[in-house]
Amino acid sequence: MSMYLTTPWIILAIAGFCAGVVNVVAGGGGFLTFPALLLTGLDPRAANITSTVGLYPMQVTTGYAGRKHLTGTPHLSFRTLMILSLFGGAIGAGLLLCTSSQFFGKLVPWLVLFATAMFAIGSFRKTKAADARHRLGKIGSIIVHFLISIYVGYYGGGAGFLMLASLTMAGMPVRPANAAKIILVTLMNTSALIIFLFSKEIYWMQALVVCIASEIGSHVVGVRLLNAVNDRVMRIGIIAFGTALSVWLFVRA
Repeated sequence: MSMYLTTPWIILAIAGFCAGVVNVVAGGGGFLTFPALLLTGLDPRAANITSTVGLYPMQVTTGYAGRKHLTGTPHLSFRTLMILSLFGGAIGAGLLLCTSSQFFGKLVPWLVLFATAMFAIGSFRKTKAADARHRLGKIGSIIVHFLISIYVGYYGGGAGFLMLASLTMAGMPVRPANAAKIILVTLMNTSALIIFLFSKEIYWMQALVVCIASEIGSHVVGVRLLNAVNDRVMRIGIIAFGTALSVWLFVRA
């Protein structure tokens, strides 16, 4: 039997497909692809990088759909946010490549736990731009956005909530913030991906499986389930999986 038909690869294809579905409905697809990539034999750092590359095309197509709602904050233009995103993502990716695989393996359980917590907070806390407006001034918005960009380039779990929270606190209405966070995270991953191309940490066959499976999952199933699936139930499931994954990684480390 071909190595690409063995159980870990089948699990990877299923995980990629499900990641495409949940990213459209609730977000958090990386929680699924990361452990599946570990099962194919990758170390945590390579799995994180390969997951970023594999899910990237789906982020581009999803972000393109929401481009009509893009706007800046009262203090920063969207162009400025884009520039900060590109630079921050590149710095985060560079820091990741400077981190040893052994150290990242010990760090990643804490990153997954943090990402799960952020996803949980973002899932059940209603963000109201009217209440949060102008809590961040221009300098504060620049610093927070830049730090989030670095985090996304380095790991990125829970980035959706972090971005939504920072944008609304900077005065952006919720609906444009939802669209902007997808585009900005995609830009962060764009510069990170360019940096990753100079490394040997991308496992292209695994990335291709994730890419194809996630695109099928998002466009064939995800968009159809968007209004049919209980969003709260799916988010609870993702949080439960993220918690279990954190425990497994702590035990495995």
